[in-house]
Amino acid sequence: MTQAQQVDTIIHARYIIPVKPSNSCLVDHSIAVHDNKIVEILPSNEANERYTAQDSFDLGNHVVMPGLINAHGHSPMSLFRGMADDLPLMEWLNDHIWPAEGKWVSEKFVRDGSVLSIAEMIRGGTTCFSDMYFFPNITAQVAEQYGMRAQLCCPILDFPTIWGTGPEDYIAKALELAAEYADSELIDIGFGPHAPYTVSDKPLENIRDLALEHDIPVQIHLHETQFEVEEALSNTSVRPIERLKKLGLISKDIPLQCVHMTALNSEDIETLATSSAHVVHCPESNLKLASGFCPSATLLENKVNVALGTDGAASNNDLDMFGEMRTAALLAKAVAKDASAVNSHQAIEMATINGAKALGIDEITGSIENGKSADLIAINIDKLNSQPSYDPVSDIVYSVASNQVTHSWINGKLLLQDGKLLHMDEAAIIANAKVWASRVSK
Repeated sequence: MTQAQQVDTIIHARYIIPVKPSNSCLVDHSIAVHDNKIVEILPSNEANERYTAQDSFDLGNHVVMPGLINAHGHSPMSLFRGMADDLPLMEWLNDHIWPAEGKWVSEKFVRDGSVLSIAEMIRGGTTCFSDMYFFPNITAQVAEQYGMRAQLCCPILDFPTIWGTGPEDYIAKALELAAEYADSELIDIGFGPHAPYTVSDKPLENIRDLALEHDIPVQIHLHETQFEVEEALSNTSVRPIERLKKLGLISKDIPLQCVHMTALNSEDIETLATSSAHVVHCPESNLKLASGFCPSATLLENKVNVALGTDGAASNNDLDMFGEMRTAALLAKAVAKDASAVNSHQAIEMATINGAKALGIDEITGSIENGKSADLIAINIDKLNSQPSYDPVSDIVYSVASNQVTHSWINGKLLLQDGKLLHMDEAAIIANAKVWASRVSK
């Protein structure tokens, strides 16, 4: 009789949604984890014979799936949640958000806002996020401290802010931070040129060259509204996507992460489809700010990788990727006038493996496969809102709520158990957020 192999963790569950291969759902299976990696996915009766573990989780009627990937946000802005609701985008930005940032943003603001957001994301099943905000060095510290996987895109603009004096300063700080985290298992550093209307050609060309030289990801807000496109045409006679193509940022060589993309025509989609660019769709933020509709189904049909993001909680108003999956699936059907557009499997892929592809980490995370990092979540579907269950994949997208997440592992480390954060003081985080609310409201 073969001796059982010792591993760190075994997770038994009624259902496992591995994401790869596509359209699959395993029944009564288990996952063996050792040295932070997935060792094997196999039937539970075989797992009990083949492995012994230091920690074993028998999760009963749960779904285990890859942790969700929030491919775009501004985590410190959680401290502005609900501050200026029900306003058009430019009024929201110009008259409320930018003045508030000018008054309140500091290293402490960024640290406290990042702690709040990371706690919310872990509690809600997100195991990786991409962020673009001031003091990305602080958000990186917080993410690493609490074991969260993250891509921090250092903001780059033509004008000075509290984070830097101008494009050269922003880029230098980004390169310094990238060198600091070059060997991190959890943190990647990227360039975050804010948008085509806030960054001129020369810095964009510099970002292009440095991204290629140092293999640094680039994320940009792009075609967020029809107004942005019309202003660009009025001022330059060129659509923003075409401008970035001419500058070499949308090309076969650079996997540009294009956020929002609500104002696209057929030529724009063809440009994306013939490049290495990715689209990060933020459906709830776009809906709330009436920014427009990303044609996600058409993009997917044209083999463009589409990931999901929440945007910041100041414009969403939450960081709930389950809600984002549901809204993305429903919105795609309405926009395409096709009830079969973006089915439940595709919606889950957008929130997992597609996000990993967009961030350039799909060999590490985004699916449950042997050798990948154990970034996993468990969801209790024995709840009123998700019973009866005929199709657990459909349940995840259309009926499950984020508070049904019971367990979360990131890089093999257990961060959430039985719905409780293991390494973060939830009561203290809430109390601190209330202190910030009292300051900002005055």
